[in-house]
Amino acid sequence: MIEFELSDGLKNMQMLTHQAAENAMRPIAREYDEREHEKPWDFLNLMWQVSHSNPIGGLGDRKPKDGPSERNLGMCVSIEELSWGDAGLYLSIPNAGLGGAAVAAAGTPEQKARFLKRFTEGGKPKWAAMAITEPSCGSDSSAIQTTAVRDGEHWVLNGTKIFCTAGLMAAEKSEGFVVVWATLDRTAGRAGIKAFVVEAGTPGMYVTKVENKLGIRASDTAALVFEDCRIPLDNILGSPEVPKTSEGFKGVMATFDATRPIVAASAIGVGRAALDFVRETLVQHGVPIRYGLPSHKLTALERDFMDMEAQLQAARLLTWRAAWMMDNGMRNNLEASMAKAKAGLVVTQVTQKAVEMLGPLGYSRQLLLEKWMRDAKINDIFEGTQQINQMIVARRILGYSSKELS
Repeated sequence: MIEFELSDGLKNMQMLTHQAAENAMRPIAREYDEREHEKPWDFLNLMWQVSHSNPIGGLGDRKPKDGPSERNLGMCVSIEELSWGDAGLYLSIPNAGLGGAAVAAAGTPEQKARFLKRFTEGGKPKWAAMAITEPSCGSDSSAIQTTAVRDGEHWVLNGTKIFCTAGLMAAEKSEGFVVVWATLDRTAGRAGIKAFVVEAGTPGMYVTKVENKLGIRASDTAALVFEDCRIPLDNILGSPEVPKTSEGFKGVMATFDATRPIVAASAIGVGRAALDFVRETLVQHGVPIRYGLPSHKLTALERDFMDMEAQLQAARLLTWRAAWMMDNGMRNNLEASMAKAKAGLVVTQVTQKAVEMLGPLGYSRQLLLEKWMRDAKINDIFEGTQQINQMIVARRILGYSSKELS
């Protein structure tokens, strides 16, 4: 089972990532929250130079001399630190992102080499994105209406996708790609859903809108339209056959087993930023948190703070476990959803309580605390809402199918 101590390699990476978060991200966090649709190119170019030598989040396949890969666990550790620096800036960093995670989870060895190699080759910064949500399809991914039809040696995609994180940069501004979920056969329901890689700049793929958002404002969230968008046949992730059951859709959904711990790690980073700031502020005002005392001797503030710490630590351990299981080749569908649900709930509670603890000052724009509260909420929404993940957890624990418990 997972140990509760990180390896020396991961500790070193954690330290270096934290330094980047503190020195390169925190100083510009407020500026690019205010300037939502402008890009911090000095920061982005710096991070690309630092991270492009390895795919997917700049971590590559971290593997100690003795033992399994640490890629997923290392990614979670790194992303927590980057989100401690600033969640919006983290999401804007050029890398293979969620699109790369989809390729890594569902692609063939040839596809992984072909699509992820570009993120190790240097050159200009590159992004990848994943396009799932549609105007009439949110949490129910099986209701996707975007279609993919075979025409000779190509797939032809038609449909609209919304709320695509890094969609603008992946579709138009780099040599990246977008992983698009589409159906081969609407009558087949879930079984007909497949994932397709659409290269940046492909004719027929258009960015039609970039959202104005409550939080994570430094990153772009785009709407994409596909109009007779033609892509090569081998850009489908997995088999092009439509099975008689929904087993194929489960393969596509396995993407979430990799990405939900990533979102959970980001949530933990935001929550930790708020908690660290409150602790430092209290100490500066002569109000340290007194550990080791019985509960009845603590102030209400101290009890609340310790509970916030405990909840955040519980979310971290769930997240590390889900990532560790994937690194060890174990199915982590239940654990990934548990981590995502727990972290999404905890980060909203922790950041709201942190603002409350510091009163009017916490609510003011003088501090980053109100920003962290705004940034926190998205972690309870994307990659499956709180309610969806709780339902998945219930299904797995109780042994129900999606038809039996929906």
